[in-house]
Amino acid sequence: MLKDVTLGQYFPGDTVVHRLDPRTKILMVILYIAALFNAKSWISYGVVLVFLAAAIAVSRIRLKAMLKGLKPVVFIVVLTSLLNLLYGRGEIIAQWWIFHITREGIKAAILMGARLVMLVMGTFMLTYTTSPIMLTYGLELLLNPLKKLKVPVHELAMMMSMALRLIPTLIEETDKIMSAQKARGAEFDTGNLIEKAKAMLPILVPLFLSSFRRADELATAMEARCYHGGEGRTRLNVLKMAARDHITLGVGLALLAGVIALAKLGL
Repeated sequence: MLKDVTLGQYFPGDTVVHRLDPRTKILMVILYIAALFNAKSWISYGVVLVFLAAAIAVSRIRLKAMLKGLKPVVFIVVLTSLLNLLYGRGEIIAQWWIFHITREGIKAAILMGARLVMLVMGTFMLTYTTSPIMLTYGLELLLNPLKKLKVPVHELAMMMSMALRLIPTLIEETDKIMSAQKARGAEFDTGNLIEKAKAMLPILVPLFLSSFRRADELATAMEARCYHGGEGRTRLNVLKMAARDHITLGVGLALLAGVIALAKLGL
């Protein structure tokens, strides 16, 4: 299960999506999320789905990798859909005890489940096609205006990028610890809830120790390279928006405008 968590992973490539400016991709994710939450009907959801499918196809990210990343959120998707299905408003089709199924509830359950799945897949595209370094740089440039308010933009961007980058590392470390504990006879799937929670202690303690050790090693490495924050830092490669970035942002704005227009028209 832990190996299925692909958040923070980067899949190198030389596609149009990979070559986009990281600022463009961050803004596109924001526009995509805005369009997804403004979608109200089957048609608007279909438009967003076509856009997502096109982005995945162009990026050449394997569908298997995308679906693999969905496994950890399957429970949330199913639970959300069930709640919408059993407590929906409208014409009641079937009823049992405090639960009832309505036509509107069925529609809401399907659309809400689809929204969560497309939300996860769309946001994962950002980390799948952008290296942590470029993601940090792009985020810092987008937040640059906040420097006038004395906000430590560089440090915030660096922390967010490091957090994303360390997720796969910590998952791998957890998997190794669990395998080592199982080899020593530990059982994590048996007993009641309290027993399962107690069984996690032999995993959490070494995981915390490993995390602190990695953080200390990272801090030492940054100090050894004379890192002193973002003040006065220069870049070897300065990001510049190309024509493809402007075209991509235009497509994202068109997507959002189209979905909003469909919602206004009731389609």
